[in-house]
Amino acid sequence: MYAHAAMVLAVIAVAFVIAILLRLGTEISMLIAAIAGAIAHGAGIPARHIVEGTFTYFDVVFIFITATFFMNLLKEAGGVTYIVRGIISKFHKNRVALLLLLTLIMLVPGALTGSGTVTVLVVGSFVGTVLSYMGIPKDRVAAAVFMGSAMSAAAPPINLWAMMAAAGANMPYVGFTLPLGIISVAGALFSIFYLARGSKPIDAEQALKEIPEAPEGMAWYKVAIPFVVFFGIIVLGRQFPFSMPVIGLPLAFMLSALAVVLLSPVKLRVFEILSNTVEDLLPLISTVTIVGILVQIMALSGARGLISLSVVTMPLAAIFAALFVVLPVSEGIFQYASAPLLGVPLVFLLNMKGYDPVIALAGMASMWPLGDCLPPTAPVGRGAVMAVGYDGDYKAFLKQCLVPALFVLVIGTLFVVFSPKLGFLARG
Repeated sequence: MYAHAAMVLAVIAVAFVIAILLRLGTEISMLIAAIAGAIAHGAGIPARHIVEGTFTYFDVVFIFITATFFMNLLKEAGGVTYIVRGIISKFHKNRVALLLLLTLIMLVPGALTGSGTVTVLVVGSFVGTVLSYMGIPKDRVAAAVFMGSAMSAAAPPINLWAMMAAAGANMPYVGFTLPLGIISVAGALFSIFYLARGSKPIDAEQALKEIPEAPEGMAWYKVAIPFVVFFGIIVLGRQFPFSMPVIGLPLAFMLSALAVVLLSPVKLRVFEILSNTVEDLLPLISTVTIVGILVQIMALSGARGLISLSVVTMPLAAIFAALFVVLPVSEGIFQYASAPLLGVPLVFLLNMKGYDPVIALAGMASMWPLGDCLPPTAPVGRGAVMAVGYDGDYKAFLKQCLVPALFVLVIGTLFVVFSPKLGFLARG
C-alpha cells in the first residue's frame, strides 16, 4: 500500500516537473500530473473524480469573482483614484501618515478578495507612483507593493489558504479575523516602513499629474457606503445570528457592488466590467479548480494519505524548524494546492498535540502568500514588478523582499508554536 502510494506520488511529481520544464504553465502542469497519477494508480482517466474535483472549491471561486467584481466596479467608478488623490493632497508633507494610509489602501482589495493579484491590479500602480515620488528606488518600490499585496491576501475576512485548509479539515472558517488581522497588519506596516526608509516628502503637484483625475461628482460617502453595506451585513449576521437571514459572502459582495453602481458619478458598463473581471481571473480560477482535481486524484490513489502520514509522523521540532521555509516554497511551486496538501495534515497533527488549530492555521496562512514571489510561478511578484515599471534584475527585487518576509515568517511561526496560549484571539 505504501509502495503503491509512493509510486503514484513519484509519477505525479515527475509529470509535474516535466510539464513545467516544457513551459506548459502551472495549471496545465498540475492537470497533467493529476491525470498521470490516476493512470499510474490504474484508474485510467476517472471522469467522475475529475468533475468532483473541479467543484471542490466552487464556493471559493464564487467569492473570488464577486469580490473582484466589486473592487473593479469601485475602481472604474473612480473611487480608488479619488482616495489616492485625496491622501496625497492632504498628507504629502506627513510621511508617516502617508505611509499608513497607503498601507490601508493596499490591504483592502486583497482582504476582500483573498488575492494579492487583485491588489496589484487595482492599486499597485497608484501606490508605486506615490512611493517613487518619495525617492524610493524601484526595486524597493516593487518589494513594497508585493509585500503589501501578500499581506492583503493574508488579511481577513477572506484568506483562501485558511479557507481551503479549513474546508479540507472539516473545520468551520470561524475565529480567524483577529489572528490573521494582527499578523497581516503588522507585516504590512513593517514592510512599507522598512522599505520606505530614507524617503522624502512627496512633491504633491508632480505626483498628482501622474494620477488620473477622479470623475466629477465623486465624494467620500460614495466610496464609503458600499463598504458600509458589506461590513454591515457581516456585523449584523454575527450580532444577530438567529434573526438575520443568512447572506453569504458572494451575495454580500454583489449587494455592495449594486451600491457602487447606484452611487457612481459615471455610467458603468457593468457587463463589460464583469466580463473583464472573469477574463482577468481565469488564471487564478483555473489554478484553484485544477488544485481541486489534483487533490481529488491524490486522495483516490492514496498519495494524499501518504503525505499526511509523513507529516503527522515527523517530530514537532522538525516541523517548526522547517515550516517557514516549506510553506512559501510549496506555494511558489503548487500555488493554492499547498494549503490542502500540507495544511490539512498539519491542522490535524497540531490539534491532536493540543495546539489551537485556528491560531496555528492563521499563522501558516500568513506565510503561504509570501511564496507568490518565488519561481517557478511567482504570479504576484511578477505582477508587482510590472505594475511599478521595474525592469531590473528579479533577484534584486527578491533581495529587497527578504527582511520584511523574514519578519512575517517569524511572527507566523510564533503564532503556530505558541497557539495554545493565543487561543483567546480566536474567541475575541
